[in-house]
Amino acid sequence: MRPKRIVCTVTNDLNYDQRMIRICTSLAEAGYDVTLVGLKRKKSKPLTKRPFKQVRLPIIVEQGKLMYFHYWFNLFFYLLFGKSDILCAIDLDTILPVYYVSILRGKKRVYDAHEIFTDLKEVISRPVVHKMWTWIGNHTVPHFKTGYTIGECYAEEFKKRYGVTYGVVRSATVLKPLQIPDKPTHFILYQGWVNVGRCFEQLIPAMQHVHAQLIVCGDGNFYSQAIALAKQYNVEDKVIFKGYVPPAELSDYTLQAYVGITLFEDTSLSNRLSLANRFFDYMHYGVPQLCIKYPEYERVNTQYEIACLIDNPTPERIAESLNKLLDDNVYYDRLQQNCLEARKKYCWQEEEKKLLDIYNNL
Repeated sequence: MRPKRIVCTVTNDLNYDQRMIRICTSLAEAGYDVTLVGLKRKKSKPLTKRPFKQVRLPIIVEQGKLMYFHYWFNLFFYLLFGKSDILCAIDLDTILPVYYVSILRGKKRVYDAHEIFTDLKEVISRPVVHKMWTWIGNHTVPHFKTGYTIGECYAEEFKKRYGVTYGVVRSATVLKPLQIPDKPTHFILYQGWVNVGRCFEQLIPAMQHVHAQLIVCGDGNFYSQAIALAKQYNVEDKVIFKGYVPPAELSDYTLQAYVGITLFEDTSLSNRLSLANRFFDYMHYGVPQLCIKYPEYERVNTQYEIACLIDNPTPERIAESLNKLLDDNVYYDRLQQNCLEARKKYCWQEEEKKLLDIYNNL
């Protein structure tokens, strides 16, 4: 009997989406025929070889409504005529083509919710855009009876908002043997999207009072503004922007980092209920972190103290907390040892079991 064919759809160019790389790899290794579909940008680098198929669809513009409409158009016809048994939409920005094609072709559909898309700051700050995404969510999500999301808070919100009961598959890192190296350079690492709402307006001025470098690995809709802030506060020598970094190279940065950063502004429900990938990445590399005190992070930190939690990310509070992590060796060592214990529980090997149960039970 041929393996079931799963097509997963995203709006990135595939190379840097570590969560989807983990998910698709696990499904492929479990015997599914997996295809991950994304978009092709002008600056997209060649695809890294993976144990699953990868397809990039062309777009005529790279941002805004026209990008979405053109990508949805291409994605709709790709899904309509392509081979599949199960269609998986990742977040609201690919859900419309998946929904309509699943109806037309009688295919099973799954929703993979990384975030509460309608409540992102860049969405709720624009009334027309917010209205559009709210309609899309209300129109589609209640019809995706099978799905999963990244934390218990998100699952509760989806139940309340759309009447769906979703599983929890955390974005935890693959558990691998770890040898923590000597770290003569005590640098601070931010990895992930450089987007609005990630506290760069507080973090960058805080670096005036922190005696270490901050390395930023990632890009996003606040990238140019973040660079401008570093110049404005005269910390260009302290805040180093690396842009997009391939996963293998990013792992090297994380291994060598002394402190990690997981901060979100309290500007949206999606932020307040988040459970970011980087939270687990730092944990798995034995890197204590400065983290926002939101429910999901506090839940983990209550069980395993791995982070310095702050509930008010002002520049002063950020600088004070970072310097404590850099200077208080006893405190730092306790958090690092707790990371080594927590990673055994919060790892992809455990989350993978829940993912496979969801697809096997289709």
